[in-house]
Amino acid sequence: MRKTFEIPLDIPDVTIQTVETDRHGDFVITVKSTLAGTACHKCGKKITKVYGDDREITLRHLPILGRKTYIRFRPVRYQCPYCDGHPTTTQQLSWHTPKSPYTKIYETHILLKLVNSTVQDVCMKEEIGYEAVMGILDRHIQGEVDWNQFVRLDVLGLDEISLKKGQRNFITIVTGRLDDETVILGVLANRKKSTVKAFLSGMPRKLRKTIKAVCSDMYDGFIHAAQEVFGKQIRIVIDRFHVAKLYRKGLDGLRKQELQRLKQELSEEAYKQLHGVMWALRKREGNLTDKDKDLLARLFTHAPLLKNAYELCNALTEIFEKRIGKRKAKSQLVDWIARVRASTLRCFNTFLTTLEKWMDEIANYFHDRQTSGFVEGLNNKIKVIKRRCYGILNVKHLFQRIALDLSGYALFALKIR
Repeated sequence: MRKTFEIPLDIPDVTIQTVETDRHGDFVITVKSTLAGTACHKCGKKITKVYGDDREITLRHLPILGRKTYIRFRPVRYQCPYCDGHPTTTQQLSWHTPKSPYTKIYETHILLKLVNSTVQDVCMKEEIGYEAVMGILDRHIQGEVDWNQFVRLDVLGLDEISLKKGQRNFITIVTGRLDDETVILGVLANRKKSTVKAFLSGMPRKLRKTIKAVCSDMYDGFIHAAQEVFGKQIRIVIDRFHVAKLYRKGLDGLRKQELQRLKQELSEEAYKQLHGVMWALRKREGNLTDKDKDLLARLFTHAPLLKNAYELCNALTEIFEKRIGKRKAKSQLVDWIARVRASTLRCFNTFLTTLEKWMDEIANYFHDRQTSGFVEGLNNKIKVIKRRCYGILNVKHLFQRIALDLSGYALFALKIR
């Protein structure tokens, strides 16, 4: 005995005429529209005089019990009595996009499958073509930001990534921060100042007024573009972690020099006792174990210059950890520069030039302690997207994939029930 059960089709304004299975075992559901009339494509008036049926259309729909499912119907054509020549118009139904071979809810299903996945993977699982998936992506995800979706942008982030590792073909990633949410605003074809400035200038004026700060690394093109567009009304904040990376690079360079010297001067046994000093030097003071402290003490006995540099690095980190205002912070940064210049150290020379050049933008951190942490977090996600997709060289496609991975579940998950 063959047992059956009923499930709702969840397609509005149609009645089911037949349900069949084809030779592949897939479901084919024939439906008919229950709506009377349509709007004339010329005059826009509602017309109700039936002219006949259009050609039969078969659309891919959500699977049922693991089987492919298709919706088959013949759209009704109506004739306009108001326009010259009495043209005909085919009725358009809300659940189908003209010229698309899929129902809208199936396209939503594809987009949901695409979140944190690849086009090729979705193609294989759903047995549809690459261009079909890309067409769905283009219909539902814009290739550039829609400014109308934002009423404010608290913080703007500017950073760069390379489309191909090692080839320095940099593009600019523009992000926004609203409360605890990171949003993608732009993927720019290069990192030229003119390109970044044109993008920032294109933001709606009302939205620009809501921005409190722009976080960036020390790349001149980003900072000068932001300064020229926003003027003094917005603080440009150079990320403290980019600053830390630069002064710790000086310490790391000195470490390499000193270890090369010690390798020549110490016995093999004594040099082996310094194994692992790199990681101990890079740790925060509060995270050092007793073993780390002993290791550093042993190192500094042989390399007092390195001890001096290490202490200066920690002193600068302590300044950034303090809850102080910008004026006091600048005063302490100037004092730190004086301490370095009074020492015999030269490993911080490049950093001192940078610190003096961008002193105001670096000290802006102490206003609200803004950082580019949200930018770096998104950049890591972008790197995962690129690796997963074996590289994405089209900036429009990259913007779409970032936008989909960031908000795809929120946009589409609740629409499929």
